Order: sequence, then C-alpha cells, then structure tokens
Amino acid sequence: MDWRPGASIATLQARSALLGRIREFFSARNVIEVQTPLLGQHTVTDPDVEAIAVGGYGYLQTSPEYFMKRLLAAGLGDCYQLASVFRHDEQGRLHNPEFTLLEWYRLGVDDQWLMQEVADLCDCVLGPGTYTQHTYASLVGDLDQPREVLDLRMATACEALEGRCFVVDYPADQAALARLRADRPASSARFELVIDGTEVANGYWELTDPDEHRQRFSTDLTMRAKRGLSQPAMDERLLAALAHGLPDCAGVAMGLDRLLMHALGCNRIDEVLAFRR
Repeated sequence: MDWRPGASIATLQARSALLGRIREFFSARNVIEVQTPLLGQHTVTDPDVEAIAVGGYGYLQTSPEYFMKRLLAAGLGDCYQLASVFRHDEQGRLHNPEFTLLEWYRLGVDDQWLMQEVADLCDCVLGPGTYTQHTYASLVGDLDQPREVLDLRMATACEALEGRCFVVDYPADQAALARLRADRPASSARFELVIDGTEVANGYWELTDPDEHRQRFSTDLTMRAKRGLSQPAMDERLLAALAHGLPDCAGVAMGLDRLLMHALGCNRIDEVLAFRR
C-alpha cells in the first residue's frame, strides 16, 4: 500500500505559492475571503450534479454557491472562497470526488465585466494570454436537437478548443441560475472558460428573481425524476434570502485544481493534489 502523496513536494510548494498569489489578487481588489460550511442540510437541484449524502447530517456541498448567496443577501458585499467541494461518482484524469473550487461574486456588474476579471485572474496565475469568444450555437450547430445530443456535441467541441476561450450565449434551457438576456430571451447571461480543451470556469450574471429560482428548481427536480436521480428538497433558506433581496451581481466558479494543472504543466488532477481518493 502506497502511503505517499500523489503530488511531488515541489508541486505542493508551487501550489501554495499560487494560492498566495490568488489571495493577493483579490485583496488588491478589496474582495474579502469567506468560509462557509462543507456540510449542509440542503444541496443543489441541478440534474447534472449529484451530491454525496451523509446520513443524518445532510450533504457534502457541491459548491459554496447557496451559502455565499445568503451572505450576499445579508449585505456582505464582494467576496470569494477557496472551498473544498464534493461530487458523487466523479473520478478520472480531470475529476476527483473532492476538489477545490474558487468561487467569487462581484456586485453591480454583468457577465461581460466578470469575464474580464476571470481573464485577469488567469493572467495572474498563468501569465498573459489572449482570449477568444465562441457562442454556444457556433460550437454545437443546430440547436433543435435532444439535450443529450447537444451535450455530446458541446463536450466534443470544447475538447478541440485551443488556447483560452470563453463560450457565451448558452440557450435559455441551459441557463442554470443565470438570468436571461432582456434583448434576447432565448439566450442566457452564462459563460464558461475553456483552456486548451479543459473546462475551467462557469459564470453567470446572476438571476435575482426568487419566483423564477423556485420554478427552475422545480424544473430541475422534474428532470431528475425522469433520469431516476435523487430528489433533494429545495433550499428554503436560500429562497428566503432571495426573497429578502439578492443584490445585482455576477458570480463564477472556477475549478482551481484544473487551473493549477495548466499553471504547473501537469496532465492529471492527481498531480496537483496532495492525496486523492
């Protein structure tokens, strides 16, 4: 039985330095660091994400999103978190059931503004680079296809992308918790960052309407039922916070381990993790 860490000591030292650089990046912009629970009573309804249930306690969190939005509704302001998160049955070259998510929220900005800040952070970690934009439709072609076909086309197209690329204008039925564009309601204010074929970040100009949130959660649960997935209860505390008032904001979740893979020239996620499952 091999007890040793998966990452080299030099890689772990480099990881520590990069984490320090990220904290300096946000400190210089007056974005405060927060910590929220890793274990919560509720979890996401997203049909593409399966949480790890802990009997009698709730769920290991798949993202700090719900807790952070409750902080925003309480008046905290611009914030970020380096969070350990957990997802069921994810294992592979780019996946581990536990991984680190860098998530942050900026008040009074839209998705276009936030994409620039994402690029600035990537430049801070990876060095200066150029960024291209591709619409979802330009990558998948005909949108009048079953969702599973579109998902496969999208995955294949993203794997072929070279350099640092933003994918924008996701269709309304893939908005997740992004708002729809007022001038183009068939498109959502959602983006993803893909670096050399690897999805690294997913961001939204956040939906703020609590009634629309409840409707989307209900739609998620219907889809989960059709797929034979678990039926988590809606997070009523989040919905109450949204009813109190989520400020106009944009937020993004970035797979930190994947970003560090690119920064350190690694090919597998376990090369940047001290230990993996």
